[in-house]
Amino acid sequence: MIRYLQIGCLLVLTACGGGGSGGDGRAPRELDNACSILAQRPDYLRAFRTAERKWGVPVHVQMATIYQESKFISDARTPLRYSLGVIPVGRQSSAFGYSQALDATWKEYQQAEGGRRTRRDDIRDATDFMGWYMAETNRSLGISLSDVRNQYLAYHDGRTGYRRGTYRGKPWLVRIAGELEARAEVYRVQLQSCS
Repeated sequence: MIRYLQIGCLLVLTACGGGGSGGDGRAPRELDNACSILAQRPDYLRAFRTAERKWGVPVHVQMATIYQESKFISDARTPLRYSLGVIPVGRQSSAFGYSQALDATWKEYQQAEGGRRTRRDDIRDATDFMGWYMAETNRSLGISLSDVRNQYLAYHDGRTGYRRGTYRGKPWLVRIAGELEARAEVYRVQLQSCS
């Protein structure tokens, strides 16, 4: 009887594992090299190009944003919070997956565009979400789809937060947005030489 229980538990754990499209949880190697990333994960390039055609967000902008949000780890989560320094009391936020979309924002995307079956750990769905979000940011705030810095500030703090200027009180976020802008430019140049 115990043996059957062990086998049942193993089957349940196996069924829960993995993710969609590159969803083994591991990041590609050489994250500073756009060509290397795409050579390792050709499905990424298909997803990036599809989102670029649909939403107008350039591939290098998508790649830099995913690098910043999840380091290309499909099942990335925010760190745990601890009470008394040792007792886990939940995550810092509900952000999950390649795009680190929050639960509420992902549901908004699903209702507006993606459908119920979309998954944050699927590169195709994550890039479509980012394209949708950035296109909405462009429409509502007028931020160009190639303005990596300001698109990221609005992505991180939300469009309402960006409109209020909440990022101005977060020097660390402004610094990260600048680093992201530099990474996007490196990726843009590298992508021109990929075979």
